[in-house]
Amino acid sequence: MRYQFTMKPKYILIAIVLLVIIVSVFYNFNLSSQLEEIRSKIESNSNVASRASVVSEKQPESTYDFNENLIVIYNRVPKTGSTSFVNLAYDLCKRNQFHVLHINITGNMHVLSLPNQINFVRNITSWRQMKPAIYHGHMAFLDFSKFSMPSKPLYINLIRKPLDRLVSYYYFLRYGDNYRPNLVRRKAGDKMTFDECVEQQQADCDPKLMWLQIPFFCGHAAQCWEAGSEWALAQAKRNLVQEYFLVGLTEQMEDFISLLEASLPRIFRGSLDHYSTSNRSHLRQTTSKITPSQATVDRIQESDVWKMENELYDFAAQQFHFLQKKMTVPGKNVLQSYMYEKIRPK
Repeated sequence: MRYQFTMKPKYILIAIVLLVIIVSVFYNFNLSSQLEEIRSKIESNSNVASRASVVSEKQPESTYDFNENLIVIYNRVPKTGSTSFVNLAYDLCKRNQFHVLHINITGNMHVLSLPNQINFVRNITSWRQMKPAIYHGHMAFLDFSKFSMPSKPLYINLIRKPLDRLVSYYYFLRYGDNYRPNLVRRKAGDKMTFDECVEQQQADCDPKLMWLQIPFFCGHAAQCWEAGSEWALAQAKRNLVQEYFLVGLTEQMEDFISLLEASLPRIFRGSLDHYSTSNRSHLRQTTSKITPSQATVDRIQESDVWKMENELYDFAAQQFHFLQKKMTVPGKNVLQSYMYEKIRPK
């Protein structure tokens, strides 16, 4: 006998209703959980935004500290008194809490290769542990703006009368100096005077050797290093005025240091007193040097290279003396000052 299960219609209706209720409860539970999760995220984001708003209200718009990010590049021209100035910086760095770094380029080259240019610019710009700092080395001017850096260093330099610099270098190669007296120089033993060299038209006293200060201020362009280039002279003048914070004269070293101390005390505080009272003010004097005769001077000054180098020197001297003059009120020994007034709205 076969048994057949049957369900009454009323029980079927009850089962359907229960199933609908169960599905509805399950769906509402999931929806509620999702809504709660969304609400929590919104509140969390709101709190973060609120905290950020509070922080931004408390902090100033700019927290950049000029003094603590100060970078000075001294691209020192050889035989311009640079050793005395650099040793002054080394003496002061611990007391004034700044760094001094020497830029040592392979083979005493004055121009950096293109990869080294961008590496150098990026390195010293981002090297936070080495700020504030003075970088020094026998390197031509390098324009940081062409590499899209967010900031630029302050360039400084010293310039010397071109013939004096050449004569000093001529005898330095033969007799050395009092800085490292035991070091044998490249021309040691050569007793020929500068006058004799000029008379015999030797290579060591060729006027073209004076072509050094112009390219150092001109930079890394090819024409900067072409002796007698009018473009290089014009570019050197332009850079001296627009790109250099201060260019001093070797013959007025103390005045140069005084201006730096007044302008950049974060690094140069106490520098003038130290320079005046210590034994650092007369480093690297050539051991033996004979002043050239007037006939030799006249002959050198006939060259186009001397005329152009001397023109740059005179131009630099004019700029330096102008800055000196503007330090004080005309006719009075009173430092210039400035103030803000008539500030509106009140």
